[in-house]
Amino acid sequence: MVKMIGNEPSSELEWDEPLGRVPIFSYGSGHMLNDITSSCWFTYLLVFLTDVGLSPSDAAIVMLSGQLADGFTTIFVGELIDRFGHFKLWHAGGSILVAISFSSVFGSCLPCKLTGTNSSTLETVGYSIFASIFNVGWAVTQVAHMSMVNCMTSNPTSRVALVSCRNAFTMVANLSLYGIALLIFTLMQSVSVLVQYRWIAYTAISIGCCFVVAFLIGTKEPGLNQSSQDKSLSRISWAHWFKKVLYYQVALVYMCTRLVTNVSQAFLAFYVINDLGMHQSSKALVPAIIYVCSLVVSVMLQETRWSGWRLKNYFSAGAMIWILSGIGIVLLPSRMHNFMYPLSITIGAANALMTVTSISMEGVLVGEDLNGCAFVYGSLSFIDKVSCGIALYILESYQGTTKISENRELAYGYSVTRLGLGLVPAVFSLLSAIVAHTMDLPEARRRPLVEPLLA
Repeated sequence: MVKMIGNEPSSELEWDEPLGRVPIFSYGSGHMLNDITSSCWFTYLLVFLTDVGLSPSDAAIVMLSGQLADGFTTIFVGELIDRFGHFKLWHAGGSILVAISFSSVFGSCLPCKLTGTNSSTLETVGYSIFASIFNVGWAVTQVAHMSMVNCMTSNPTSRVALVSCRNAFTMVANLSLYGIALLIFTLMQSVSVLVQYRWIAYTAISIGCCFVVAFLIGTKEPGLNQSSQDKSLSRISWAHWFKKVLYYQVALVYMCTRLVTNVSQAFLAFYVINDLGMHQSSKALVPAIIYVCSLVVSVMLQETRWSGWRLKNYFSAGAMIWILSGIGIVLLPSRMHNFMYPLSITIGAANALMTVTSISMEGVLVGEDLNGCAFVYGSLSFIDKVSCGIALYILESYQGTTKISENRELAYGYSVTRLGLGLVPAVFSLLSAIVAHTMDLPEARRRPLVEPLLA
């Protein structure tokens, strides 16, 4: 077991003390650039790429290449962070890659400009290269940020508060993105859709970078390196985690949670426009409602005293809500499209419950085995990214090759978009709830926060 700073009792007690509002808020803001660009990525990338002329299958290749690059990067970055530390340095480097490459993805095809050709193959390759670079930077930032939770404090309540605050800022990032999109879609109707998406992307990058600077200034570097220099302490091998049943259970739950949120987010814009026939502004309004509700629930969860059974029960409650929401999405007729707004509220609540508790389960898995925490977060993120990439590739490719009628329905009465948004997340929600109930989560010592986080 690793102690954060030396072996002195005073340092142990300090590390075990609950965190106050300032370090929690500072930490939570550190993922804003990742979150706001990720929201734009999963909501608008496929729509953007098909609008620039790529076929759905080519657009799916771009998405898959990014997800694969993200997944494999997390494995190596997790190992390197465990070995060398310096969380903030990794975070800063990844953020720079994100900012530069994201603007390039939503810009024009650079290889096409350099060669003076616009073949679909070259466009696909060009967008895939920058998509991969973006996801590499995104993965570096994510693993560095998530790994810091267990290294900032040993207090279990504060750890969940850090995760919950991070999730709250995720909701703020998403709301900011959809607020920007709503304004641009409303005020810039005279320009092309491609220009609108580019303005959304550039504005998102600017806002995210401001929060990265605030995080780097306001968050102290955890002292993991100092403790790791103790020769009596050795790094935890990968085999240590692979021998734990809980590792596989948490991995499956986290993977399913990310599939639920990412797949639903990727198909939401297609669904409200193509299947329900709603106004273009609904591409921003419906997701905004989802994330307002998610933000409210995330804030409420910050005041909860967590235990193993509460984590499992809250997660299962979120999964059940998503199952009911998914059934509603599949069955909702286009003439009753206004019912999508109350469905958005339930989806938002389910997303928050599942996300906060699944990430908190990762913290329970790591416990105080800090010399291998980055590998845990990196390996689980690898599973998440690869599975999401494959799922989106299959669904988007099938959507592009399946002939559908004017009312966007298949022979069985449901479009791929409708099934991808409703049925797929519902199935993974059910699977994750079953796995969650099989977990044997160790009970941790619980101490309240020094003061209410958002009092």
